[in-house]
Amino acid sequence: MMEDLISMHMELRQFYGPEESGCPQWMTWEKLELLPRALKDIVLGSERTELGGWMPIYSAADMKDCMEKVQFLKYAEEAYYNGSLTIKALSSGLEIGACNWNILSPKGNIIYLSGSVFASATATSFDYRALEGSDVLLYSDFTACNDVDGEKNDFPPATGSSYSSNIGSCWETIPESWLDSDEYSEEMEKVSFICSCALDTISDGGSVLIPIGRPGVMLQLLENISLSLESSNLKVPIYFVSSVAEELLAFSSIIPEWLSSQLQERFCSGQPLFTHIQLSNEKKLFVSRAIHSSKFLTSWQEPCIVFCPHWSLRLGPVVHLLQHWCADPNSLLIIEERADIKLALLPFEPMSMKVLQCSFISGIKLKKAIPLLKILQPKHVLVPESLRPHISCWNPKFSVHCFSENETIVVPKLKTFADMDIAMDMASELLIDTKMIQGKNIARLKGELLIEHGKYRCVLGNKQVLSSQVRPLLFLGRVDLDSLLMALKKMGMKVAAQHAQSTDGSENVSLVFISEPNEALIEVTSTQTTISVGDETIASLVSEAVRSTLVCF
Repeated sequence: MMEDLISMHMELRQFYGPEESGCPQWMTWEKLELLPRALKDIVLGSERTELGGWMPIYSAADMKDCMEKVQFLKYAEEAYYNGSLTIKALSSGLEIGACNWNILSPKGNIIYLSGSVFASATATSFDYRALEGSDVLLYSDFTACNDVDGEKNDFPPATGSSYSSNIGSCWETIPESWLDSDEYSEEMEKVSFICSCALDTISDGGSVLIPIGRPGVMLQLLENISLSLESSNLKVPIYFVSSVAEELLAFSSIIPEWLSSQLQERFCSGQPLFTHIQLSNEKKLFVSRAIHSSKFLTSWQEPCIVFCPHWSLRLGPVVHLLQHWCADPNSLLIIEERADIKLALLPFEPMSMKVLQCSFISGIKLKKAIPLLKILQPKHVLVPESLRPHISCWNPKFSVHCFSENETIVVPKLKTFADMDIAMDMASELLIDTKMIQGKNIARLKGELLIEHGKYRCVLGNKQVLSSQVRPLLFLGRVDLDSLLMALKKMGMKVAAQHAQSTDGSENVSLVFISEPNEALIEVTSTQTTISVGDETIASLVSEAVRSTLVCF
């Protein structure tokens, strides 16, 4: 999507003027006043004052620099950040490669639960067992929130008595019953209906445009539509146009660990996972990076079926193809169901093209969300605000905090103390030199404190610690605010400081604001220092200034 946006922006600059020109013509007040009200609200804001908030778009070099920082993980592979965090990706079942995350630190673990599906035709099943017993669970599957109104009449009261008897005795059977639900059958029925609508459109001489961005759904539609065309003896080309089309199709064939059990059986038996390779060899499927490529132009014919991004209908090949077919009443646009469909189609009015909206499973429904939390049994749960009434009347045994958009909430401490592994040759010192102070046994150890793989370790300082990576440097001490301000000013930064209270009012916070050369914020408390900055160079300088002003305990 980033690449498509940059490419579209380059086309826009070529059309409206050279790179060094000022504001494009379409952003002049005369042009903006001609926009429909809905589009005008997006560009200017409801108060007509937000035009100045538009920022320059990132460049291809910025995108490349960003992607070089991305680390790719295999299924259930552990990654380590700064030695203190262990991060593991676990299948959510929603899509091929879609993940829930387990983040382990020395003081506990956090589960990030995204949109998840128990039964999928293409993706590995939802690995819910790996999420059990966490310290904090961030419930970020908003399907249940959207599902509240639709199910409020047939959803049983979320009381402790209504769930305790069922879930307690059906610990193993409930997930199995969910896997055998009708959701999978409903999805297949939707795919069959879409295929029938596509065939009817082709029979009437129209073309079909499918800007659906979910890879698993797209692969299902591609396979079923091609089979339907063959059984109906209809010979029309299928196009897949995207800047990442070839990579996506290749990706789907080399990651069996992320695929469903049915597809894994195909893989083990040597059968092709999907039909796109055979379709390409038979010249039934044409894969292109762009609609202006020679491969696309030489093979183009109508009627046809086109898969392309983007679901927003605002960037990529779909913009040009929709402009081409929007006046054709025989053609069909297949798009995922959305609340703002009128706004999405507004730039293409008058719209004579037929539109088929379809919805696919995008997460856990409300009637399964609350029982799932009881099965997972986390200590603390963070849920969207709209689920508050269902959670509160259920009276769960774990603590629940609700969050809203752009709101910061304080999570209870996972552990008061952290566990530490002590080398065997140092452990004997604990018995030799131990003192009793205020009812606690205290021993002095001399060694090296390490954080590796999310755990604290204490080893003798003269011993070489084997590690596959260079260990990050750790600094301990108290930040001297006056010295920090002086150090930042010496580096040429414009700074200001103020004192405040923490969110819960339990401790004092010193805030250091940096306005030049780039904005940054330093929050200093008695226990930690947090640096928030978007520029790597500034981040490095601020970190150096903080380290240079640490006062050892």
